[in-house]
Formats: sequence, C-alpha cells, structure tokens
Amino acid sequence: MSLLRPRARAAWLRLHRWLGLGLGAVFVLFGLTGSLLVFYVGIDEAIEPALAVPGPEPQVRSWQSVLDALQRAHPQRDRGWRIELPPDGRGLVTARYLKPTETAGAFYKPLLVTVNPASGQVLANRFWGDFAATWVYDLHYMLLAGETGLKVVGVLGLLLLISIVGGLVLWWPRRGHWRDALRLKLTGSRQRRHYDLHKLAGVGGGVVLLVLAATGVALALPDWVEPPLARISPPLPMPSPKATLQPGLPLLTLDEALARARAHWPESVPRWVDTPSAGAAIVRVRLWLPGGPSERFPRSYLWIHAQTGQVLAERDARQQSAGDAVLAWLHPLHNGEAFGMAGRVLACVAGLLPLLLMVTVIFFDVSRLIGR
Repeated sequence: MSLLRPRARAAWLRLHRWLGLGLGAVFVLFGLTGSLLVFYVGIDEAIEPALAVPGPEPQVRSWQSVLDALQRAHPQRDRGWRIELPPDGRGLVTARYLKPTETAGAFYKPLLVTVNPASGQVLANRFWGDFAATWVYDLHYMLLAGETGLKVVGVLGLLLLISIVGGLVLWWPRRGHWRDALRLKLTGSRQRRHYDLHKLAGVGGGVVLLVLAATGVALALPDWVEPPLARISPPLPMPSPKATLQPGLPLLTLDEALARARAHWPESVPRWVDTPSAGAAIVRVRLWLPGGPSERFPRSYLWIHAQTGQVLAERDARQQSAGDAVLAWLHPLHNGEAFGMAGRVLACVAGLLPLLLMVTVIFFDVSRLIGR
C-alpha cells in the first residue's frame, strides 16, 4: 500500500498519467536518441563509408602532419582548428572549424574534417548536423530547433523529472509491504501483468532516469543552473591571456607545443588542441588530469605561446570550486562516461526504459478497457 493519502494519491496519479500520455512520445524520443548518442562516435565511423579504413587502426605519425593535411585541404580557413586527440594516438582524427562562412548564423554548425593520421589523407569534410550521428545529436539536444529548441528540451526535461518522481512517489510502499511492491505477478490478469511490468521497470531504472533527466536539464538550461551555483561556490576563472608574434621567430610544430604541455603536467593526457589563427600566437591545449570525471571533455587547460613554448596561463581543474565540480560531472554522468564502459552501457540501456514504460501503460489501458 502507498504512503500517500487517497486524495494526494489521486492527484499524483492524474499528474503522472497525463504527463506520460501527453508527453510520452517525446520522452521516448529523448531516451532512444540518448541511447544512440552514448556511442555516437563509434556508430558514425561504422556507418559512414568515407571513414572505412582497412586494416588496424591508423597510428598518428605526428600531430603536425595532421595539421598540415587540414591546411592543405582548406587553405582559405585561417582562424585555426580545434583538433580532438585520441588518447592513445590511434584512430582517425577529426578536427572542427568552428565558424565556417557556409553556415554563418547557425546556432552550432562547424565543419568537421576527418584525417587518416597515418597517411595524411582527408577522408571526409562534413558540416555538423548534415550527417546521421550529428543529426541525431541535434534532435536529442535541441529538437533541431537551435537555441529555442534547447530551452524547450530543458523544460521538457523538467516535466520528465516530475513524471519520474511522481511514479516513484506513487509506488513507494508502507513499511512491511516492500515484498508485495517488488513482486511481479505473472499468473494474474493481463492488466495486472502490464501494471507490474510498468511498476518494476520504473522502480528498477528510476534512479538512473532521474540522473539522466536532471543532468540533461542542467546541460540544456545553463542560464538557470550556473548563476545559482556561482553564488554558492564561485567558479575558477577561465584565463584569457594575450600574446603577440615575435618577428623572425618560427612557430613551434604542433608536436612541440603538445610536448611543452605534457612537460608542464607530466601526468596529463592532452585531448583537444586549438591551433592559432593566422597572425595569432597562442595554442590552447585541453588536458585530462587524473581524477577528472570526463576523459573526452576535461576542464583543465594550458595556453602556450606558439613560438616560445612559454606557458602563458593555466586552468587546473584539480583546484576548481565545488560548483565547478558539479558542472564537470554533468556531461559524464549524462552519457555514463564517468563510470567507464559499464556506465555507458547502463546509460544506453536506461534510454530504452521510456519506451518500455510507455508501451506497458498503453497495454494496461487497453487491458482495462476490454476488461482483462
């Protein structure tokens, strides 16, 4: 039996029911697309014919050769590249040119260029959102509607949170009734079986769904989340160093710049590098440091002079505030990365639960209508 009084239970039941029936299809969309996105990089490489490279994973010969390939393929793009660095130096390398003229005015639509680091061959030139993996990403993240869609997703995520909490409140049993609350009665009516399946799926995955929904809301509505956190726990500042080119002094190669970053933090793993725009003098390196929750999107940075190799500024995530730590955990919790492959698989499976919950409640209603 529920802890709720009859009138309170009836109110929660109406809310939970109408949120599920009214927005269930949207919740299912979020879940299914989220499941795909847990592994979207690997899926993209598997389904994109241009990225099919026979044999073992290509080994990076030098990072400068990757940059040279990008600059040869796109000599007119002079504002610098954001290159993702595979942590073990193996695999295809994808770089982003953040604001191409072809997609000016779009909310987020960079050019993605994929390079075979062993041969220096450019395999693909694609704009974000124009191919399957990133189209699914935009559908999940902002319903293909840009900044407005992002806010809509945040509000819908809040409603999903309310629906999940409502389901758990309705289920929560009184003391001494836990065994009955967790029982699946396979011998009862169809209506009862569908009810029990709905109940146990919600209870079994409710906590994971709560985490996924809450982190999704925070990622979609940073203007609602970050200011209160900043008041409670001021963030570690993001440096903005200035530097100028020194006449007659050559630029460091990308390999030399990354070597300076690793020398500064020997325990680090560089994951992204922003190469300098034409006439600029700063290389920015984004690095993972031990203990960080996200290896792919760490929050430690070094700013390095592109000629001298001097470290101009740093942001060490190990010194960040509690509020920063909360923000750092949002993305790796949302996609399961924080707990390695097991966490990613769990997040992927949890994304299927809204579909199961919707199907069982529809079957429950049908069974009730036909009296079985």
